[in-house]
Amino acid sequence: QVQLAESGGGLVHAGGSLRLSCAASGSIVSINTMGWYRQAPGKQRELVATITNADTTNYANSVKGRFTISRDNAKNTVYLQMNSLKPEDTAVYVCNADGKHYTAGIVRAFGSWGQGTQVTVSS
Repeated sequence: QVQLAESGGGLVHAGGSLRLSCAASGSIVSINTMGWYRQAPGKQRELVATITNADTTNYANSVKGRFTISRDNAKNTVYLQMNSLKPEDTAVYVCNADGKHYTAGIVRAFGSWGQGTQVTVSS
C-alpha cells in the first residue's frame, strides 16, 4: 500500500496564501502523476492541479495564475502553493498519486488518495 499524508491547510483571510504538502510513503517504485483535488460542502470533488513525472502541469481554470503545483521526486512529495486565495477556494483539499509499487514481491500499479486537509478562506 502507498499512503499519502497531506499537511499545510488552515484558515486564512481572502488574498492570503497557503502552501499544501503531500508526502507519499510505502514500497514505491515510481510515481507517475501527482495531483490535488478539492471538495466543498455540497459539491462534487473537482480537479485543482496535476503534475506528471515529466513536470507537465494542468490546472483548473478557476485557479490558473494563482496556484502553482510542484513536486520533489527525491522526497515523493507534491506541493500546492496557493496565492490570492478567495472564499470560494474553501474546501477539503485531497492529494492523489498513481504509479508502481512493490506488493508481495511483485511490482503492481497503485492509485492512492490522502485523507484531505481543510482550507478555509474568510472574506
